Amino acid sequence: MSDTMASQRFRTDDFSPGANHVVSRLQENGFDAYVVGGAVRDLLLGGKPKDFDVATNATPEQIQRCFRSARAVGRRFQIVHVRYGREIIEVTTFRRDHTDDQADSAGRSSQSGRLLRDNVYGSLEEDAQRRDLTINALYYDTSTHNLIDQLGGQADVAAGIIRIIGDPAERYREDPVRMLRVLRFAARLGFTIATATETAIAHHNHLLRDIPPARLFDEWLKLFMNGFSAPTCQLLRKHDLLIHLMGDVMDTAQANEHSTQLQNMAMTNTDQRVADDRPVTPAFLLAALLWPATETRAALLAEQGESAIQAMHQAGQQIVLEASQQMAIPKRFSLAMRDIWDLQPRLERRQPKKIKDLLAHRWFRAAFDLRLLREQTSHLGDGCSSFWTAQQEKYPDLVGSARGRQEDRGRRRQRPRRRQRNA
Repeated sequence: MSDTMASQRFRTDDFSPGANHVVSRLQENGFDAYVVGGAVRDLLLGGKPKDFDVATNATPEQIQRCFRSARAVGRRFQIVHVRYGREIIEVTTFRRDHTDDQADSAGRSSQSGRLLRDNVYGSLEEDAQRRDLTINALYYDTSTHNLIDQLGGQADVAAGIIRIIGDPAERYREDPVRMLRVLRFAARLGFTIATATETAIAHHNHLLRDIPPARLFDEWLKLFMNGFSAPTCQLLRKHDLLIHLMGDVMDTAQANEHSTQLQNMAMTNTDQRVADDRPVTPAFLLAALLWPATETRAALLAEQGESAIQAMHQAGQQIVLEASQQMAIPKRFSLAMRDIWDLQPRLERRQPKKIKDLLAHRWFRAAFDLRLLREQTSHLGDGCSSFWTAQQEKYPDLVGSARGRQEDRGRRRQRPRRRQRNA
């Protein structure tokens, strides 16, 4: 380990106006304050950070007294959001490790060691030890232009290494999501994973089963919607984390080469859209990742006598329900996934009377893109996609035009208020 304070000079405008303002205001009020974590790491890599976090020895209550626009959020890990114009700067108080004899209101762990609450405050040195990765334990004073590196993070950034701070097994037990963060940063930055950090994952990947489903979905968004889903998924598969993240349905969903090929193409396409700054939706990528499981289930139901359309509908309901046991998929996405799947047999039928209705469907384009992936990875032929390509060229204004009506579907209409008569 190292304990260095170096004169690493970044330009003032390398930091956002909000970050400079928050650090200066806290220091003017007698507190220590630093830009911390990913922004410092990205600057060392020559990048231009979009988000800035600040760490300070001020408590959340003291931070709020310094800023009118401050709002405390979180229970497990309390932070303060400070609004500066359109920016929101996340401000955290230095934390330290806690022991069982400390008050439950500040810090508490489960029997397995997972942190349930982590609001025991400490010094900068203790705060660095509590962070997850060495490359994220970097503090920069925008006033003095000093880089504070307690744990060799700057050297790991230079060497391209992802390293857990402390004993990896213990840190994974405290918060199993750290395993996902290790792989996410390795994929995003193209770094290698330190041996001890990587080896411990195999012995603790099952601990993800204890994470609340809603939190797992939040982590899924960070893993798959950041423009690096393809390399991230490759690492998740390598370390057997994909099933623990998305549920046992992924066993069927990646059962053969065609399945993984379709999924990889869907992720590559999504990553390209992110790179091109085009809109992406979790619904399409989830539908593609879980399509092989849905297709297999629909085939089984069809063998039992269900029609192709009804079999697909029932299969979609079942797969979404099973996947949501592990990872809570919000209803707005699960309904869209089922629509994308339901449209697959309907597109194949190519009924003349249904052409305009299907083209106007909100999720037609996503369903059509899934059909293209299926044709590219299986022996389906391209007759279906050629037909619908021609229809889109014939009726370009119809594609997705029912979006507004679809969004309103299922909403309860409010009854008009009765005008009260004057007494």
